[in-house]
Amino acid sequence: MRILFINPNATASMTEKIAAAARAAAGPGTSILSATNRAGPPSIQGPADGAAAEPGLLALICEREGDADAIVIACFDDTGLERARALTLKPVIGIGEAAMRAAGAGGRPFSVVTTLSVSVPVIEDNVRVYGLTAACRRVRASEVPVLALEEPGSTARETVAAEIAAALAEDRSGAIVLGCAGMADLADQFAARFGLPVLDGVVCAVKALEARDG
Repeated sequence: MRILFINPNATASMTEKIAAAARAAAGPGTSILSATNRAGPPSIQGPADGAAAEPGLLALICEREGDADAIVIACFDDTGLERARALTLKPVIGIGEAAMRAAGAGGRPFSVVTTLSVSVPVIEDNVRVYGLTAACRRVRASEVPVLALEEPGSTARETVAAEIAAALAEDRSGAIVLGCAGMADLADQFAARFGLPVLDGVVCAVKALEARDG
């Protein structure tokens, strides 16, 4: 199958990171395509950025849906997800929903570690819409700006790690969900470091679509 990952923001380096993580997770017979919403904001941090990203995101879906068998919105806020689904008969999933459903499978408790506090209400609303309130212990902000994750030599990763440690100490969660597509390359190293599942929505989206296709 062909899966198109659309980055709703305009930062091409993040699109490349997302595509690399998706390709590493994809099984035989799955091709990963990617697109950047160059009409969007540089990052999506809260509802205002999400609203600004939607027109370009939806236009990209209309333009590119013929290239793919399924589409993934690669922003943890699941920006424009319902409107996107109305545009096509093909499966459209968001990395936020994919990761949180995987983390909460079987009622496992999980915490979400995202970037800035402005994103927390958006994610909390999605938790309720997806019926995962009982499983989600807390949505936590590391106060790391999205684009700091793209900066070589940044302390952003260690700041995120500190918030994961706090989640484990305070929330008693059985899994951690990384609440930003810009963290797509961190899941494996954090899982090894903390000794429990650390889930990234990019990988979870690939696995969910492959399972549906199989």
